[in-house]
Amino acid sequence: MDFRNAKELLALCSSEGKTISRIMIDREMYLGNVTEEYIVDRMKASLHIMRDSVHTPLSNPVKSMGGLIGGEGKKALEYDGAAKNLCGSTLTKAMAYALSVLEVNGSMGLIVAAPTAGSSGVVPGSLIAIAEDYKLNDNMLIDGLLNAGAIGYILTWNASVSGAEAGCQAEVGAASAMAASAIVELFGGSPEASLSAASMALSNLLGLVCDPIAGLVEAPCQSRNAIGVANAFSAAQLAMSGISHLVPFDEMAAAMYSVGKALPFELRETALGGNAATPTGCSLCGNCK
Repeated sequence: MDFRNAKELLALCSSEGKTISRIMIDREMYLGNVTEEYIVDRMKASLHIMRDSVHTPLSNPVKSMGGLIGGEGKKALEYDGAAKNLCGSTLTKAMAYALSVLEVNGSMGLIVAAPTAGSSGVVPGSLIAIAEDYKLNDNMLIDGLLNAGAIGYILTWNASVSGAEAGCQAEVGAASAMAASAIVELFGGSPEASLSAASMALSNLLGLVCDPIAGLVEAPCQSRNAIGVANAFSAAQLAMSGISHLVPFDEMAAAMYSVGKALPFELRETALGGNAATPTGCSLCGNCK
């Protein structure tokens, strides 16, 4: 029941007549020699942490250790009732949730790396907001997390989820692909549509650099999590409408990794380029010259 890439995953979904999340459970049971109950319990624990991290800063905003972010999640959610809310209620909530998770991470709180700390807001922000607005129960949410986990596993095995290795496209881009795939399954889409959404989401953020101001996982990391959410929503909706991404997911993963390796080291989490190298970015870091 193991798979190493999207092609093998889709073949298993087809031969077994199962969803991506179900194949992921079967894989974990087979390789880990554990029960389904054990897997679900572990995912419930992760979901509990995710819920805390999206909600806590909304009532009790927290300042990050570096002082660059704090309170943005609450501000974003309060704008939900504005007359000119261009994004709509669910997307606004999802972005606010994503911002909140980065506040928790930046203040040394407990988060779930999904797949990394710097991109930890995208998956919970997207899935929890959708679950709340579309009345999805926890069992469905766990399926979404398992689906997202399958995408993250494929990227970890065949490419990268490290900003230091391949830029922010490998962190927020990967998280956005994970969320997009999960959303499609949650709304009843096929495994093929899930992988198409994931490929599209990854393509949309191809080349995104990692340039943390002052070397901290705060800015522009936080706002990029909101972009990851919006990208996941749009990719999922396009895939569900029957619009396929021309490049298969495995090829897109390879392309992302190739682009990441080609990025200069200044744009791979060193805080020597991009936002971090601007006059303002440097002024926020006493060690920048």
